[in-house]
Amino acid sequence: MAAVCVSTSSTPTTDVAETPGTQLRVGRLTKAHGLKGAIKLELYTDDPERRFVPGAVFSLQVPKDSPWHGKHLTLREVRWFNGQPVGFFEGVDDRTAAESLLKAILWVEHVDDEAPEDDAWYDHQLIGLAVLREGVRIGEVARVEHLPAQDLLIVRVDDENAADRDVMVPLVSAIVPEVDLEAGTLTVTPPAGLFEELAESSTTDDTAAPVADGDAPAE
Repeated sequence: MAAVCVSTSSTPTTDVAETPGTQLRVGRLTKAHGLKGAIKLELYTDDPERRFVPGAVFSLQVPKDSPWHGKHLTLREVRWFNGQPVGFFEGVDDRTAAESLLKAILWVEHVDDEAPEDDAWYDHQLIGLAVLREGVRIGEVARVEHLPAQDLLIVRVDDENAADRDVMVPLVSAIVPEVDLEAGTLTVTPPAGLFEELAESSTTDDTAAPVADGDAPAE
C-alpha cells in the first residue's frame, strides 16, 4: 500500500469555522509574500488543482483569540514563485492582513461522492488500528492530533506497566510507511528511543526493588 502522508478530520485540535459535513485539511499559510496580501502556502493535498481554484472557500483553523476565528477565506488565485505556491485571498489586501493569518490551517468541505486523494486517511479510519513494528504489535492508535506543523498519531502502547502512557508518532511516510485498512494495521519505523523509553522505564520499575536494611550486601 502507498505510504501515508496526511490525515483528514472534522474535529481538529484548534477551532475551525463551523461548516456542516466532513472537513479535509488541505494547506497551511506560512509566510507573507510581498506587500499586497499574498501568502505562501504549504500544501497538504496531492491534488492542488482541485482544491486551490479561484472561488474556493476555506474554513480556518486558528486560535480563539485570532481576529480570523470563526471566519472563512475565499481564494482569488494561486501563483507559483520558484516552485512555491502563493495564495491571494479576498479581503487580504496588504502585508499586515497577511501576517495576521500566518500558521492558519485551511480546510475544505468534503463532498461524499468525490474521488478520494491518494495517501489521505480520515481520523476514524486510523483510530483503533493495531500499530506494528517489524511485524509485531506494539500498540493501538488512540487518536489523531492536528498541529500546525504536522499530524500526530497518539499510540497507546501494549504494556500494562505503562498504563495511560502514550507515544506521539509523527504521521509522515518516513515513520509511518504503510497503512492497511483492510487488515486493520499500521506499520511504523520509529527512530531509536521513541518506544524504547517506555520499555526501559517499565523494566526499571520491575527490577529496582528496594533492599531492606537487614539484607544489605556485605562490602
